[in-house]
Amino acid sequence: MNGAGNNSVTHVEVGEEELGQRLDNFLIRRCKGVPKSHIYRILRSGEVRVNSKRVDATYRLCVGDNIRIPPIRIAERPQNEVDEAAKKRVDLPIIYEDEAMLVINKPEGVAVHGGSGVSFGVIEALRRQRPMAKFLELAHRLDRETSGVLLVGKKRLALTALHDMFREHGAGADKRYLVLVKGRWMNSTQHVKLPLHKYLTEGGERRVSVDPQGKASHTVFRLLARWSEVSLLEAQLKTGRTHQIRVHLAHLGFPILGDEKYGDFALNKVLKRDGLKRMALHAWRMAFRHPLTAAELECVAPLPDGLGSYIAGLDAQKHREFTAENLESILASR
Repeated sequence: MNGAGNNSVTHVEVGEEELGQRLDNFLIRRCKGVPKSHIYRILRSGEVRVNSKRVDATYRLCVGDNIRIPPIRIAERPQNEVDEAAKKRVDLPIIYEDEAMLVINKPEGVAVHGGSGVSFGVIEALRRQRPMAKFLELAHRLDRETSGVLLVGKKRLALTALHDMFREHGAGADKRYLVLVKGRWMNSTQHVKLPLHKYLTEGGERRVSVDPQGKASHTVFRLLARWSEVSLLEAQLKTGRTHQIRVHLAHLGFPILGDEKYGDFALNKVLKRDGLKRMALHAWRMAFRHPLTAAELECVAPLPDGLGSYIAGLDAQKHREFTAENLESILASR
């Protein structure tokens, strides 16, 4: 199923590494370059069969299952393009690693997965760097513009456990972000529960808006520091909706600095001239139980230089009006 495509029916036998994986996710990974819409179309039409039977996209694979995949044309990326992209991202910072998983400090501006106009992402870089690794799969996602803690499974059992943990939301991983916003945030702690709805723009871009008919979403914001026109917040996710922090803040009138989708576009131009050339959102801390041993883990991604230097510049211009007890330790993690 690699290369330019396959003009005939393919039969694949499921091995131990695919055990428990959803059928749609298996096909999306295997059929690189094929739009997800086409994957789901061939699933709905029954062209994909498991053990000669029609199954739902959510079917969990078992060892020995025989998957029938119809002829699919797959776009191929030039090998030299892949090689060049790999060279640029060979040094992904590792925060934690063992036999079951690894934790990366994802740089800003790097997609987690190739696709949608992005030729190479974090997971492709890891696979390229570790050609002997049998299994490397993302446990969750971060926006391309967001930096920080990103978990990757090295075993199928660990990945499945991590997926289950993230589905538990508030009862699973404790995910904390640092975020700089426009405006003077006045509450020390604020629970924001605004339902969110995903949609596509006319140009085909994914967007999210606050909508009473949307999915329940919950973010806890805590004030860490405040200047005359900028506030530094900690955002704790209680649910994991697409663009949740960004949309909640924009809806409240506190857009994230540098956010090119939901932010203050005129202000963003000024910020770039002042040295802030990225979105000011960083996944700085995650506390969770190890997926196999249940040991308590806490992973911290140091504040990136671009954000740290911008905050230092704010302090040099005007003294902060408010400082949370743990702000200094957060900034010291740089």
